[in-house]
Amino acid sequence: MADDLTTFIVPRSATPERPLMGLTVLLVEDSRFASEAVRLLCLRSGARIRRADCLASAHRHLQCYRPSVVIVDMGLPDGSGCDLIAEIRQMVPAVPVVLGISGDSGLRADAMAAGADGFLDKPVESLAQFQQAILNAMPADERPQGLRALSDSVVEPDQIALRDDLQHISEVLREGRKSQVMPYAAHFLAGVALSAHDRALGDAAARLARIGGPSHEDFSHVSGLVAARLASGDAF
Repeated sequence: MADDLTTFIVPRSATPERPLMGLTVLLVEDSRFASEAVRLLCLRSGARIRRADCLASAHRHLQCYRPSVVIVDMGLPDGSGCDLIAEIRQMVPAVPVVLGISGDSGLRADAMAAGADGFLDKPVESLAQFQQAILNAMPADERPQGLRALSDSVVEPDQIALRDDLQHISEVLREGRKSQVMPYAAHFLAGVALSAHDRALGDAAARLARIGGPSHEDFSHVSGLVAARLASGDAF
């Protein structure tokens, strides 16, 4: 007898309230705050979720199983989300749905060119938009049939996850104004700012992204802002 527990698992069918029931979503995202939002959206939609915070972790997941949906952040600490999307598109068996995600809408074209089926703009917090993005990308014969309960609700991630993100960017900034670090730091902080609806953090990310790299004044301003937030807890 095959020692495979999946033999005894009864697949769960989608319902109007849980249109993603039975799907497994692999989220490749280094932001804890953004990941928490997607976790809540999956929970309310009926989907299981697994998370990888970098390319290396994503590869380990994909060696073990094939998710129904992969959502890939475009800027990861160890490489480009575009490269991972292109790799996934060559896998056999295929992943049915691959979506890019970013706070930079200009990266939509890059994601689609790499083979993505769609693109999610941060902040990702609308339940209806999240579900529709996945359902639109699914093969027509695999989409749930019948009416779907549309919801205008949005999710509110745990603020502890935001603190984790600020702690992470603080550690990245301690490496100094290295040319190879700043593009990632700017992308990460911009995404966190959008997810948190925080204009000051968005302005700080723009300073890090200046052509030629941030000035000493820019770098000190951003480092100081992040340190002050962590010290005071005002962001939470």
